[in-house]
Amino acid sequence: MTDTSDEAVERLRAALRGAGIVLPSLRVDPVTEVYGGRDTLVDLGSCNLDVASRLAAALRERGE
Repeated sequence: MTDTSDEAVERLRAALRGAGIVLPSLRVDPVTEVYGGRDTLVDLGSCNLDVASRLAAALRERGE
């Protein structure tokens, strides 16, 4: 499957939302998007300590 960068970010946003996590600064990195392709980066941005803790817990649960 080949997603556009925006589709990939939206899928990540939806998955995070499903885990009760919102990263308000989540976006496609505008500098790398110019070059396109698989090297485009996703900027996860900043989050507060509560969101970081919930993200870590969700990842741990998936790993178990």
